[in-house]
Amino acid sequence: MPADIRPVHIPVMPREVLQWLQLSPGLTVLDGTVGAAGHSSLILKAIGPTGWLIGVDRDPMMLGFAREKLSGDNCLLTRGSYLEAAEILSRFGRNRVDRVLLDLGLSSDQLADRNRGFGFDAGGPLDMRFHPHEGRSAAQFLQQSSQDELQTVLETWGEEPAARRIAAEVHRRLHAGNAVTTAADLQACVAAVCGDLRSDGGRTALTRVFQALRITVNEELDHANRMLTQVLPQILNTDGIAVVISFHSLEDRIVKNAFKGNQGWQVLTKTPIEAQPAEVRLNPRSRSARLRAARWQPQP
Repeated sequence: MPADIRPVHIPVMPREVLQWLQLSPGLTVLDGTVGAAGHSSLILKAIGPTGWLIGVDRDPMMLGFAREKLSGDNCLLTRGSYLEAAEILSRFGRNRVDRVLLDLGLSSDQLADRNRGFGFDAGGPLDMRFHPHEGRSAAQFLQQSSQDELQTVLETWGEEPAARRIAAEVHRRLHAGNAVTTAADLQACVAAVCGDLRSDGGRTALTRVFQALRITVNEELDHANRMLTQVLPQILNTDGIAVVISFHSLEDRIVKNAFKGNQGWQVLTKTPIEAQPAEVRLNPRSRSARLRAARWQPQP
């Protein structure tokens, strides 16, 4: 990690995360989205030298931040998807864990990276991949997808009302020989349909469009659903606890349905936990965060 790059992300609901994880010395914890280690650094302190922390992240940049912040023989970090948790645990000589944390939100560091195109404010090439060398970039997806496919993506993963017109504008530009390879190019497409991007409506449309493409490129909701329904029951000890933080309704619905759809889960949070007003004032990104927790108690 270059010396002049420092993480800026502020972990969301750190107090609530610790509260619902119910940590104690000696526990083994998997942080499946370790990021810049904001939550993991607190977890490591709570479980003490007799506990084990296993941190996983798909993004090598974020894993680099975590390596700078976390240390100790009981802290194991590796790049990969939380979908690979069983294989990762086996690699480290373990089968199950006592606690799992998943923070499904995008890091402020990723949004600010001018080389990735995650956020429209930072600009840059339309990449959006968590790993820069895996799968199709967002620009490649736009180039290769049909207008109908793009419209479906914007409607399904962005819940964007102007999806049809935005998809048509993207393809009009592509067919005219104009590139749509940067965040600025995509902003121009949205502006042509939605008008002033400095208005609340324009920024909301941009947020939805960028969200939809990012989810598609990284298969985020598929990963989350498979993790919650297939992998978690496989890797959690009986009475183990999973805490999941989501940031939009599509994610939260997946978490809610997964916990309620398996009789092995005892749901601990009857309604999602939200950030307190004081935290929202200090960290506006926490406004949309929703935390759900459940205990794994499989039927005999």
